[in-house]
Amino acid sequence: MTLLVLTTRPGAAQTATTLLPLPAEARYGQGRLLLKAALKPLLPSPAAPAVAAAVNRTVGRLSPATKVVGAATLQIRYGRVGRPELFDEERYSLRVTPMGVSIDAPTSLGVLRALATLEQLPRPDKKGRYLPEVDIRDQPRFAWRGLLIDAARHFMPVAVIKRNLDGMAATKLNVLHWHLTDDQGFRIESKVFPRLQTVGSTDGLFYTQAEVREVVAYAAARGIRVVPEFDMPSHTTSWIVAYPRLASNDSVYAPYTRWRTTNVAIDPTRETTYTFLDSLVTEMTTLFPDPYFHAGGDENDGRNWRRTPRIVAWMQAHHMVKADGKTVDKHQLQTYFNRRVMAMLQKRGKTMIGWDEILGPDLPEEAVIQSWRGKKGLSEAARLGHPVVLSNGYYLDLNFSAASSYTVDPLPPDTPLTPDEQKLVLGGEAAMWAEYADSTVLDSRMWPRAAAVAERLWSPQAATQSVADMYRRLNLLSPQLETLGLRHRRAPELLLKQLAGTDNVGPLRTLAEVIEPVKEYKRNFQGFNYTTATPLNRLVDAAPAESEVARRFAVLVDSVVTPRIGAPNFLPPAPRQLAQLRAQALRWQANDVLLQPLLASNLSLTEYAPLSARLATVATVLMERLTQLQTGQAASPAWLAATRATLDAAQAPAGQAELAVVKAARKLAGL
Repeated sequence: MTLLVLTTRPGAAQTATTLLPLPAEARYGQGRLLLKAALKPLLPSPAAPAVAAAVNRTVGRLSPATKVVGAATLQIRYGRVGRPELFDEERYSLRVTPMGVSIDAPTSLGVLRALATLEQLPRPDKKGRYLPEVDIRDQPRFAWRGLLIDAARHFMPVAVIKRNLDGMAATKLNVLHWHLTDDQGFRIESKVFPRLQTVGSTDGLFYTQAEVREVVAYAAARGIRVVPEFDMPSHTTSWIVAYPRLASNDSVYAPYTRWRTTNVAIDPTRETTYTFLDSLVTEMTTLFPDPYFHAGGDENDGRNWRRTPRIVAWMQAHHMVKADGKTVDKHQLQTYFNRRVMAMLQKRGKTMIGWDEILGPDLPEEAVIQSWRGKKGLSEAARLGHPVVLSNGYYLDLNFSAASSYTVDPLPPDTPLTPDEQKLVLGGEAAMWAEYADSTVLDSRMWPRAAAVAERLWSPQAATQSVADMYRRLNLLSPQLETLGLRHRRAPELLLKQLAGTDNVGPLRTLAEVIEPVKEYKRNFQGFNYTTATPLNRLVDAAPAESEVARRFAVLVDSVVTPRIGAPNFLPPAPRQLAQLRAQALRWQANDVLLQPLLASNLSLTEYAPLSARLATVATVLMERLTQLQTGQAASPAWLAATRATLDAAQAPAGQAELAVVKAARKLAGL
C-alpha cells in the first residue's frame, strides 16, 4: 500500500488528523474502509474480559446504525493482561486497510488505548462514514495521566462518575483521583465509623461500599486506576462533626456549609487520633486495590494547633520549635503526623500521596508529592528524591482556557531537573474542584478542556506545538464525547431553556455563549454568598468555562490586525474578514434589544442586564473600528481614549460572569 506520511514530528503536516491525543507516529494512506457494516472481531482465546467488552463497545460505536457484520475484520493481538497500577505498558500499533483493522500491543492496556484511537478515526463522506487507511505507532509520554473529581463539596452520583470515566478512557487518561472527603462532607460509607457519612454533611449523601466497588470495577475495565483521597489533617470538619474527639480544641462544630477553608484540623498529638485513623485506613484500603492512597495534607495553616495550649505544650516538649527555640513549628508537627499516617498505609501495602505542603526534609522519599501551588514544589520534591505529579496549571475549576493548560508541561525543555530527577516526574493531573460545580454543571466545567491536558500528558512533547490545531481537534472531539454520555453541551442548553422559560432561547444563548465565569477564585468575592445548598442554576452556570465563540472571534481579529510577513505597515484586511467581523458585531448589537425584555421580566436573569448592554456597546465600538480599517482611516486620540474607557467598563463582571470578547475588541481597536 502507498502511504502518505503524517507523523507527529516537528514540522510535519497535521491538518488531516482528527486524533486527540496525537499519536507518536501516524502514516496515512490513500485507501479507506467503509463502515456500512460492523467489523468482525477476531480476538485471542481466551480474551481478557475487559478487552472483549471494550471491543464490543467500539464495534457498536463505529457502526451504530447496523447489526450486520461485514467481511472486514478487527484483529486483536496482545501479549498479556496489563496491570495499570504497576504502570504496565500502554504501547500499541494500529493499522487500518481497506480489508480491516489490526491492533497489536504488549498488554491489554495497549489494546484499550488503541480502541480509543480507532473510535476517533471515522470520517464522513457522501457514501457514509469510513476509516482512513493509516498505520499508527503510539505510546504515552507520562505514565500518570489523571483527573481529579471532587465529590466532597458537591456529591457526584455514580452515573456522573461513570460517564466521566468514559470520557477519560476516550482521551487516554488513566488515573481517577477521587476526592472523597472534605470540610463539607465525608462521601463514602464507613461501617466502622458510620457517623462520618451520616452526620458529617447537611445532605447526607455518600457512596455505599458496594457503589465504590462498582466504580472501581468500571474504571478497571477501561484501564483506569482509582486513587482515593481522604484529606487530612485539615479539611476535616466533617470528621470532627461526626466524632468530636478528633478535634484539636474544645469547640463544637456543625456541618460546614461554606466554601472557604475552615483552618480546622484534627489533633495529631493524641494517640486516640491514630487509633481512629488506623481503623479507618484498614477499612478504606480494602475498598481500593490501587497501591496509591492520597492523604491530602493541604491548606493547614496551623492556627488550630497554635491556639490550643495543650498542643503547644506537646510541641514544645517534643522540640518542635523554630530556630528561636520558642516559637512552635506547625510544619514539624504536620510532618510527624504524615509519617504516622504513612506508616499505617505502608503496613497495608499502600504508597502515600500528598499535596506539596507535606514536603519536608524529614518526609520519607517514598511519599509521592502532588504539586498544586507551582512548579517550584515539583522541582524541590524531585530534588529530594520524591516521585512527583504536577497539577499546577491544570486546575479546570479556575475557568482558564484549554490553551493555558496545554502550554503547561511537567517537563518543559528548560526544566532545571537532572536526567535522574526527571525520571521521578510521573506525570500530571487535571483537577476539578466542585465548589461551583454540581452533578449537572460538572461535565461542562471539565470537557472538552480536560482533553487538552490529556494530550499534554500522552503525546510527544515535540508534537504538541500548535495551539490552533489542538483547538481544531478539540472541536471534533467534543461531539464524540457527548455520544459517550457526557453532558457538557446538553446540560447548559437545558439550563438556558429553564432560565428563558421558553424554547426560544436564541437571544439568551447569544449572550451566554460570549460570557464566562470569572476566573481563579474571584467567584468567592463577587458579593454573592454561596453555601452548599445554593443551587447552581444561574446564567453564570450555563455559560461556558471557555467561550468558543469568543475564541473564534479573537482568531479572526488576529488575522486582521497581525502584520503579514513582508507586507507594508498598512495592508487593508481582506473584505471577507471584515464582513465576518461586521456580521458578528451587528448580531451582538441587535441582540440587546431582543434580550432586555426577558432580562427585565425574569428575576433570575435581571442581574445580567448590564452584560447584555455592555456587549451591545462593545459591538458599536467594533463597528466604528471596522469602518476605520475599511477606509484606511487612523483612529484619533480622542476616539482611542473614549474607546479605552468604554472597554474598561465593559470588562466589569456581573452575576459572577464577564464578557469574553473584550480582550479581542481591545486588540482590534489598537489598544
